[in-house]
Amino acid sequence: MPRFSIVVPVFKVQGYLRECLDSVLGQSCRDIEVIAVDDCSPDSCGAIIDEYAARDSRVQAVHLPENVGLGRARNAGLQRARGDYVLFLDSDDTYTPGLLEALADRLDAVGDLDILVFDHVRTHWWGTGGRSQTAGLFEKAGTDVFRLKDRPEYVELFLVAWNKAFRREFFLEHGFQYAPGLYEDAPVTHMAMVTAERIGCLNRVGVEYRQRRQGAITKTPGRKHFDIFAQYEGLFAFLAERPELAWATPMLFERAVFHMLFALKRPERVRVADRKEFFDRTADFYAAHVPDGFTMPDGPTGVYMRAVAKRLYRAYQATQFAARARTAGPNRVLKAKNKVGRRAYAGLYTLQRRRSPDPRLAVYTSYWDRLPSCNPLAVHDKAKELAPDVHGVWVVRKELAGRVPDGIDYVVRDSRRYWEVMARARYFVNNVNFPDHIVKRPGQIHLQTHHGTPLKRMGMDQRAYPAAARGMDFERLLDRVDRWDLSVSSNQHSTKQWERAYPGSYESLDAGYPRNDRYYRAGAEDVAAVRARLGIAPGKTALLYAPTHRDYRTGWTPSFDLARLARSLGDDFVLLVRTHYFYDLNRELSDLAAQGAVIDVSRHPSVEDLCLAADALVADYSSITFDYANLDRPIVIYADDWEIYSQVRGVTFDLLSGRPGDTPGAVATTEDELIDTFRSGRWRGSEAAGLRAAFRERFCQYDDGHAAERVVRHFFLGQEAGPEIVPLAQRTPAPSPALV
Repeated sequence: MPRFSIVVPVFKVQGYLRECLDSVLGQSCRDIEVIAVDDCSPDSCGAIIDEYAARDSRVQAVHLPENVGLGRARNAGLQRARGDYVLFLDSDDTYTPGLLEALADRLDAVGDLDILVFDHVRTHWWGTGGRSQTAGLFEKAGTDVFRLKDRPEYVELFLVAWNKAFRREFFLEHGFQYAPGLYEDAPVTHMAMVTAERIGCLNRVGVEYRQRRQGAITKTPGRKHFDIFAQYEGLFAFLAERPELAWATPMLFERAVFHMLFALKRPERVRVADRKEFFDRTADFYAAHVPDGFTMPDGPTGVYMRAVAKRLYRAYQATQFAARARTAGPNRVLKAKNKVGRRAYAGLYTLQRRRSPDPRLAVYTSYWDRLPSCNPLAVHDKAKELAPDVHGVWVVRKELAGRVPDGIDYVVRDSRRYWEVMARARYFVNNVNFPDHIVKRPGQIHLQTHHGTPLKRMGMDQRAYPAAARGMDFERLLDRVDRWDLSVSSNQHSTKQWERAYPGSYESLDAGYPRNDRYYRAGAEDVAAVRARLGIAPGKTALLYAPTHRDYRTGWTPSFDLARLARSLGDDFVLLVRTHYFYDLNRELSDLAAQGAVIDVSRHPSVEDLCLAADALVADYSSITFDYANLDRPIVIYADDWEIYSQVRGVTFDLLSGRPGDTPGAVATTEDELIDTFRSGRWRGSEAAGLRAAFRERFCQYDDGHAAERVVRHFFLGQEAGPEIVPLAQRTPAPSPALV
């Protein structure tokens, strides 16, 4: 029998679940079991749970046949718990290191407790806040053991399930169960606290309570928040059956009404149209359960309760208005004026927005209105096949208009037709973000395809890296994220990074990157044709060198002597060099290309073509590494500035660790090492192949040649994102040039 059973109910948290489970399984106290309850989650949560259960015997995977909600998912986990103590952890939160050992030490010191409560911090999407408002109570309690009747101030401890360790037999003996609906924590917490004979507090932060910017039900307004009334009715029915708990009724009544008022005044919970009804329901509860001789609390809470007791909704509104006016300040007025100013767009755009969106019109763009490419182009091509009624129009810069391939309809940015299309289109597809002046109208939907797997820190994570965040307006970034409806991901690593770096209400679609379909669709003839167009002579080993952008450099300079590498490798090799699109043409590279030392492919329109043509990739920290891994060809990492890059830009994992899954192949940190890597054959040896296989397994999860179809069916046709993902072992990428 384990010391602790940790029940983790899981629903639509694929971006956070691994971090949650790792925080539990990595605890220094090993005498635990983890019961992960998949509440019929529609994303990858069930597969993640199974993965953890397969590799750690302490994890029990429970898959519910239908979605039952947080409370009943906890109950399902409780039924399977065997530990002395049971804890409930929400699957987007995490334990702090050493928590369970500290709980065990306290229990060893004071004996069995019915409830042991610990503190938490709120981890917001912009950073971690301080301890809870009741932190002083934890300090005050010390190692005392008490009943709530003797220490009534402890009724103010946070009303949640996840900040307590319950003695399992105590919990089961009283028949505590979480009811369906929202606010399910409150009645069970109160029931347990008033019946417990031995309560203790641990003055320690045990949980990082994640405050998601979007997606949390407590921040989603709607009728579900009326569940609070049924929850508290259940609590008072419990009290009515236990006259020995009459001492607790006035205290819990005050807490219940306070909780209802707390929900009522928050626009992210109760909608304006529902506030009068919610107020009336609160007044009904007050009238039905107010204890004899109840004394109103002092301060603002008492003022609001008096309005409830007398059913004076207008008096309540007036009090709320006065409170908001005191705290609003002049900045809110200024912000409102600025917001209005930002929406003062061209008259044509405003006029066109009065018309209904065209259900057969889609707008595409990639890389800030460059030529059609990347994931949006792959989606565009597949949509012409599967959704032919939807007409796609590309947005491009004026100077590039003459280079748009034949057969692709386009508009020039800021032209008259541009404003008409942006106002009328139903579908918007981009691998970055549309400009701030684009207003998302009801009926319009946005697809964010992204353009790579993130090794470097992105989005809101960049706030910790000033050089990388230079010039970024994070408030506007979040406004742009709020337009997303669907975010495409090619692996679980990306899903986790996107959901944290770009907090929003969008749906994550684990479908693979559409642009990578080509690596599984191309055959030997395609590979040969691309190499011929690039001028790669038959029999040559082509190395594609594709370095990424450096935030701490203003221009591009090769990290090693390109000419020396070319000379050292000899005539059997040819070096293809592609600079990042942020950089202008490089004179040194142009001269080397003119001399025949290298082939400059910086302005080649298709990165996918270049990857198909290359026998191996030489990369640094570029996301091309993750895409090229689909081809199962050698990858060499040249990282001469890893330390400064990782400190200035920030990274999501250690690319140079040498651990399977982190490092995709051979690594060189100096020019001499790079030359030796190829001369010695290390670049394509068995060790490099083993690393590449683990890297592909981690980062090529969903890329199987059908990603574009999955995206189009889901986004344009409203269907399930099929077909099913082909297992990695059954995929056949385009053949290597050596085989061709």
